[in-house]
Amino acid sequence: MLKNLQSGSSNQARICILGGGFAGLYTALYLDRLFRSKANKPEIILIDQKDRFLFTPFLYELITGELQTWEVAPPFQKLLIDTEVQFHQGTIQGVDLERHQIQLQDSPALFYDYLVLAVGRRTYSDVPGVSTHAYAFRTLSDAIRLQEKLHILENSNLSKIRVGILGGGANAVELAGKLVDRLGERGEISLIVRGQKILKNFSTCCQNVAYKSLINRGVQIKFQTQVQAVGENSINIIQGSQTYTVPVDLVIGTIGTQAREWLHLLSCQHNSQGQLLTQPTLQLIDFPEVFALGDLADIRDRKGQQVPTTAQAAFQQANCAAKNLKAAIDKKPLRAFHYLHLGQMLTLGVHAATVSSFGIELKGFLARLTRKAVYILLRMPTIDHRYQVVRYRLKRLALKSVQQFIQGFKQGVYRFKKAFSFFL
Repeated sequence: MLKNLQSGSSNQARICILGGGFAGLYTALYLDRLFRSKANKPEIILIDQKDRFLFTPFLYELITGELQTWEVAPPFQKLLIDTEVQFHQGTIQGVDLERHQIQLQDSPALFYDYLVLAVGRRTYSDVPGVSTHAYAFRTLSDAIRLQEKLHILENSNLSKIRVGILGGGANAVELAGKLVDRLGERGEISLIVRGQKILKNFSTCCQNVAYKSLINRGVQIKFQTQVQAVGENSINIIQGSQTYTVPVDLVIGTIGTQAREWLHLLSCQHNSQGQLLTQPTLQLIDFPEVFALGDLADIRDRKGQQVPTTAQAAFQQANCAAKNLKAAIDKKPLRAFHYLHLGQMLTLGVHAATVSSFGIELKGFLARLTRKAVYILLRMPTIDHRYQVVRYRLKRLALKSVQQFIQGFKQGVYRFKKAFSFFL
């Protein structure tokens, strides 16, 4: 619960951060560190509709049971326990930029001195039937709902479980790899891709490794295919001039996002996709006290190219926004955001992955190990959470090793007795 809904005192600025994804949570954590020993430390308030942060790169590991929910989606209260950041779980209904006022559902208006918008976009598709019959895979709730559907299908009398995944981006490719592992020989996985290739914005190496991995494991990839409509147990597709109906037991949609309704109503400048236009410092044009991060904003690099809407971009934006907020409070010049592309990492199944970074290309076990190590040791929020995850994983590994040793020892004893049974 928030301590005070009125505007901050003259001696303490109030920073409100809307959205607890990568950009929002990490901005709050960076701010807390930057002002830890400062007398003029601002009041930092993080607001999100959910009570848990979601480490989205590991959302796929929930499908195969490789990671536990608490590892991938720790509660905000747990992550912020050693900070002075206030967390409030609430639904945002709108923001009045002129009055510095946030409207929350079932709560009085919240006033701010500085505002960070990082609520992200929501899943959306205008293809008929997608919103009704297709399963999304973007949030923890989506993953739980998909798990429940898979459990029903696995316990059915179906000899084959036919899954159609709409899209050819990272979300679709990574999910396909995990579903192959989970469903095994019962699974018939199809990727329906509108373009001529998968992983459009990834390196050629990642594209080739992912394509070969999926094809070798039986995934069907339908290129240059348009989805016309989705039914309860079918997908209508168009290939060239031909229209087909593909029977399926499960449809998963990974295509399309849309800005939240209240973002459209903000009295600031938007692009044609509804994204908020920003200055190089990540501030809104005409509203310098407001910063916009993540995929809700149109953020450009030095060459004028739009920065990708990825987790690594959100990390870097959070760091820049926190430093610029501190500079603004300290009455110092702000710095422009400069995006540094660090590479790409993809899971392609329980035992497969691909990594491309600064000219280094990895695949297989080494890529899988690198991906998990980087995400757990360097990217997961807070040192405490990383430590808990590592400790739990090491305990699991040790227990598994002991069990395998005992089993191997018993088998060795049995073989020894059998070999020498003639002399006994």
